[in-house]
Amino acid sequence: MIRFSALDNWEDPRGGQIERLRIDNGILALEVLSLGGIIRSLWAPDRHGERTNIVLGCDSVADYLAQDACLGAAVGRYANRIKQGQINYRGKTFALDKNFNGHCLHGGREGFHRRQWQLGTLPDGVRLSLISPDGDMGFPGECRVQLNYRLAGNNLFVEFMASSSQDCPVSLTQHSYFNLDGRADISEHQLQLDSNKALATDSEGIPSGIIDTQGGILDLSQGKALKMLLGQPELAGGQGLDHCFISRQQKDELWRVGRLSAPLSGRGLTLYTNQPGVQLYTGAGLEGVKGRKGQAMKAWQGVCLEPQMLPDGANQPQLHGDPWITPGQIYHHLSRYEFDTQA
Repeated sequence: MIRFSALDNWEDPRGGQIERLRIDNGILALEVLSLGGIIRSLWAPDRHGERTNIVLGCDSVADYLAQDACLGAAVGRYANRIKQGQINYRGKTFALDKNFNGHCLHGGREGFHRRQWQLGTLPDGVRLSLISPDGDMGFPGECRVQLNYRLAGNNLFVEFMASSSQDCPVSLTQHSYFNLDGRADISEHQLQLDSNKALATDSEGIPSGIIDTQGGILDLSQGKALKMLLGQPELAGGQGLDHCFISRQQKDELWRVGRLSAPLSGRGLTLYTNQPGVQLYTGAGLEGVKGRKGQAMKAWQGVCLEPQMLPDGANQPQLHGDPWITPGQIYHHLSRYEFDTQA
């Protein structure tokens, strides 16, 4: 049985109020904000049954608006990078907001992570909805989005659905930073991935092809401690992981991405998704971001597992998965985060 608790609203310095809602099924609990569809807190048990929060967050709307790490947010209209902030489709060119080295990242400066969503309840979770107007951050068409967070036993389900009044690329993701044991960084976490292919990228993260990870530093099929990847010069100049791993299947069904685990707490997280790619980001850019209690975060304090369409997929049709939807089509993203204490 799900218990709902309405928490005190937060003042939005831009005007209005941000709603906060806690949902609890006795195993997992979430605190969700109407700002950005943010998961501010996610409580999960350790091997002793003690529940603590395992995601990074802030203590005020102002702090969320002051950072660009997309802490816990629903990201869109297009997650990850679009080269040179431009998309071309059927003879039309659309100029997007350029907010990252001349590229469009996570939907632009005023992406979905900074918007006020409508927040309501479901029997087993919460539903958020958003209308993005035609031309929003340069994207064509009015885009209507629905996001459900649902709890079932030790599982968190994240489901996006979206439609557009014009042809438009859509890629939505959940951008929580996980720290499963509460340490200062995630270096002791273990990461195992089923995928054996990843995107090759240039120095700014724009895809340039597909690589086979078997036998290389990105071969995580048997699992590795993240400390073996952090600081490695061949990985983004020592910044750690910021790589998109690709599905091993073509069909629109859930595939097992892999498992993140923390030996100290005993917590584990296994991710399943129907998206063609998952961006793994070990949080090098967290340095100095204001977190809870006003404390500055450190690099590698959390790790993101971001199911999504492939970065710059709107311009590179040779990549796996077609992110373009037409009027009447429905974009559908479903991910399952399964928590355990088997680490």
